[in-house]
Amino acid sequence: MFAKTAKNLVLYALILAGGLAIGHYVPEAVRMLKPKYSEGNFAAYYPDARTQVVVYGTATCPFCAKTRAYLKERNIAFGDFDVDKSDKGKRDFGQLGGQSVPVILIGNRKLVGFDKKTIDAALAQLKSAPM
Repeated sequence: MFAKTAKNLVLYALILAGGLAIGHYVPEAVRMLKPKYSEGNFAAYYPDARTQVVVYGTATCPFCAKTRAYLKERNIAFGDFDVDKSDKGKRDFGQLGGQSVPVILIGNRKLVGFDKKTIDAALAQLKSAPM
Protein backbone atom coordinates (compact mmCIF):
# COMPACT_ATOMS: atom_id res chain seq x y z
CA MET A 1 0.00 0.00 0.00
CA PHE A 2 2.76 2.44 0.97
CA ALA A 3 4.74 1.68 -2.21
CA LYS A 4 1.71 2.42 -4.39
CA THR A 5 1.06 5.73 -2.57
CA ALA A 6 4.74 6.72 -2.86
CA LYS A 7 4.73 5.82 -6.56
CA ASN A 8 1.64 7.95 -7.15
CA LEU A 9 3.17 10.89 -5.26
CA VAL A 10 6.34 10.67 -7.34
CA LEU A 11 4.29 10.46 -10.52
CA TYR A 12 2.22 13.53 -9.53
CA ALA A 13 5.37 15.44 -8.62
CA LEU A 14 6.89 14.63 -12.02
CA ILE A 15 3.72 15.73 -13.81
CA LEU A 16 3.67 18.97 -11.79
CA ALA A 17 7.36 19.62 -12.47
CA GLY A 18 6.84 18.94 -16.19
CA GLY A 19 3.88 21.32 -16.31
CA LEU A 20 5.84 24.05 -14.56
CA ALA A 21 8.79 23.56 -16.89
CA ILE A 22 6.56 23.77 -19.94
CA GLY A 23 4.86 26.88 -18.55
CA HIS A 24 8.22 28.52 -18.04
CA TYR A 25 10.19 27.47 -21.10
CA VAL A 26 7.59 27.47 -23.89
CA PRO A 27 6.89 31.24 -23.68
CA GLU A 28 10.65 31.85 -23.54
CA ALA A 29 11.16 29.71 -26.65
CA VAL A 30 8.39 31.57 -28.46
CA ARG A 31 10.01 34.89 -27.52
CA MET A 32 13.36 33.68 -28.84
CA LEU A 33 11.82 32.59 -32.14
CA LYS A 34 10.05 35.90 -32.77
CA PRO A 35 11.91 38.28 -35.06
CA LYS A 36 13.76 41.06 -33.25
CA TYR A 37 12.19 43.67 -35.51
CA SER A 38 9.55 44.22 -38.14
CA GLU A 39 10.01 46.12 -41.38
CA GLY A 40 7.72 48.66 -42.98
CA ASN A 41 7.40 52.21 -44.22
CA PHE A 42 7.57 54.36 -41.09
CA ALA A 43 8.23 57.68 -42.85
CA ALA A 44 5.01 59.16 -41.47
CA TYR A 45 6.34 58.81 -37.93
CA TYR A 46 9.59 60.73 -38.45
CA PRO A 47 9.44 64.40 -37.44
CA ASP A 48 11.40 65.52 -40.53
CA ALA A 49 13.18 64.07 -43.57
CA ARG A 50 16.61 64.04 -41.90
CA THR A 51 15.54 62.22 -38.74
CA GLN A 52 15.64 58.46 -39.27
CA VAL A 53 15.48 57.31 -35.65
CA VAL A 54 12.57 57.78 -33.24
CA VAL A 55 12.10 56.52 -29.69
CA TYR A 56 8.65 56.12 -28.14
CA GLY A 57 8.97 55.62 -24.42
CA THR A 58 8.24 56.99 -20.98
CA ALA A 59 10.20 58.99 -18.42
CA THR A 60 10.08 56.16 -15.87
CA CYS A 61 11.08 53.24 -18.12
CA PRO A 62 14.67 52.12 -17.45
CA PHE A 63 14.96 50.49 -20.89
CA CYS A 64 13.82 53.73 -22.53
CA ALA A 65 16.55 55.57 -20.61
CA LYS A 66 19.13 52.97 -21.73
CA THR A 67 17.98 53.34 -25.34
CA ARG A 68 18.28 57.14 -25.22
CA ALA A 69 21.72 56.96 -23.57
CA TYR A 70 22.92 54.35 -26.07
CA LEU A 71 21.88 56.49 -29.04
CA LYS A 72 23.42 59.63 -27.49
CA GLU A 73 26.72 57.78 -26.88
CA ARG A 74 26.85 57.01 -30.60
CA ASN A 75 25.92 60.59 -31.59
CA ILE A 76 22.74 59.41 -33.29
CA ALA A 77 20.15 62.18 -33.75
CA PHE A 78 16.71 60.89 -32.81
CA GLY A 79 13.17 62.02 -32.20
CA ASP A 80 11.95 61.32 -28.69
CA PHE A 81 8.26 61.02 -27.80
CA ASP A 82 6.91 60.35 -24.31
CA VAL A 83 3.83 58.18 -24.77
CA ASP A 84 2.44 59.34 -21.42
CA LYS A 85 2.82 63.08 -21.96
CA SER A 86 2.77 63.70 -25.72
CA ASP A 87 -0.47 63.43 -27.68
CA LYS A 88 1.49 62.67 -30.87
CA GLY A 89 3.57 60.10 -29.01
CA LYS A 90 0.48 58.41 -27.58
CA ARG A 91 -1.29 58.39 -30.97
CA ASP A 92 1.75 57.11 -32.91
CA PHE A 93 2.47 54.48 -30.26
CA GLY A 94 -1.06 53.15 -30.64
CA GLN A 95 -0.90 53.19 -34.44
CA LEU A 96 2.37 51.26 -34.30
CA GLY A 97 0.69 48.57 -32.20
CA GLY A 98 2.76 49.45 -29.17
CA GLN A 99 2.13 47.34 -26.11
CA SER A 100 5.38 47.95 -24.27
CA VAL A 101 8.11 50.57 -24.37
CA PRO A 102 10.46 51.45 -25.83
CA VAL A 103 9.33 51.24 -29.43
CA ILE A 104 12.25 52.32 -31.62
CA LEU A 105 12.01 53.19 -35.29
CA ILE A 106 15.26 53.04 -37.23
CA GLY A 107 14.86 53.52 -40.97
CA ASN A 108 12.41 50.87 -42.11
CA ARG A 109 12.67 48.80 -38.93
CA LYS A 110 10.51 48.84 -35.81
CA LEU A 111 12.14 47.41 -32.70
CA VAL A 112 10.44 46.78 -29.38
CA GLY A 113 12.63 46.81 -26.28
CA PHE A 114 16.28 47.63 -25.71
CA ASP A 115 18.68 45.26 -27.46
CA LYS A 116 22.10 46.64 -28.40
CA LYS A 117 22.76 44.10 -31.16
CA THR A 118 19.42 44.71 -32.83
CA ILE A 119 19.83 48.49 -32.58
CA ASP A 120 23.36 48.28 -34.01
CA ALA A 121 22.18 46.06 -36.89
CA ALA A 122 19.36 48.49 -37.71
CA LEU A 123 21.76 51.47 -37.56
CA ALA A 124 24.22 49.67 -39.85
CA GLN A 125 21.42 48.87 -42.29
CA LEU A 126 20.31 52.50 -42.19
CA LYS A 127 23.82 53.76 -42.98
CA SER A 128 24.19 51.35 -45.90
CA ALA A 129 20.77 52.16 -47.37
CA PRO A 130 20.80 54.49 -50.40
CA MET A 131 19.42 57.95 -49.73
